[in-house]
Amino acid sequence: MTEQRASNDLRIAIAGLGSIGTKIATALDQGIEGLTLSAVAVRDPAKYQAFLNGLRRPPRVVPIEELGDAADIVVECAPSRNLRAIVEPAVKRGRAAVVVSVGALLDNADLIDVARANGGRIIVPTGALIGLDAVNAAAIGTIHSVKMVTRKPIDGLKGAPFIVENNIDIDNLREPLKLFEGTAREAAKGFPANLNVAVALSLAGVGPDRTLVQIWADPTVTRNVHRIEVESDSARFAMSIENIPSENPKTGLITALSVIALLRKQRATLCVGT
Repeated sequence: MTEQRASNDLRIAIAGLGSIGTKIATALDQGIEGLTLSAVAVRDPAKYQAFLNGLRRPPRVVPIEELGDAADIVVECAPSRNLRAIVEPAVKRGRAAVVVSVGALLDNADLIDVARANGGRIIVPTGALIGLDAVNAAAIGTIHSVKMVTRKPIDGLKGAPFIVENNIDIDNLREPLKLFEGTAREAAKGFPANLNVAVALSLAGVGPDRTLVQIWADPTVTRNVHRIEVESDSARFAMSIENIPSENPKTGLITALSVIALLRKQRATLCVGT
């Protein structure tokens, strides 16, 4: 009976073993019903050998382009520049790809058509936001406006292309500074490591060109703070969340937990939320 269950497990592969990938790999290794960690892809396998050896059932280490052969679901949690190399081979094989670097999906939107043509799926986890269920539901009707205001500690914004290109000094701030105001599409280009949340919000609602975003560098906060306001024909609602940064200050700790929650739903008997 045990062997039969194992043979029916969904195979999960992970691209990237940073702060997000290691937590997902650990959770899968500790046991999620109906799922097995089958493979990982990393740029420097030797760097992660100790971590992998510490797992109860170490997965295979394979090249990025082979993840789709080794798994039913490929989880992308690598630098955003690698999105296409991870997702395209998987969806061409009819696999599902869970995309964490959702901001990069805007520049690779044709992958949705590739997935559709080959029976693959692209799944965006809730990540660092709350309320995407409500936005999804409101979008069935008519959403009039969506606005998100993000405030981040200084360390979480350093190196963002928008800051570098505009030569903005944020190191010595003593009060909040509004860095950017514009659309989610523009925000994703200027802050690719910070604004996956805005793109996920836009895809759930009115799209990246109608979702308005403000970004603040705020020395008074220690968490990544997001406030969302939605006006629709079915409801008016506002949501706020303060995410504790992970080991990577650009990424909230809850992001990895969101992917784990999504994976749990794949074989769960009871699923809560749309």
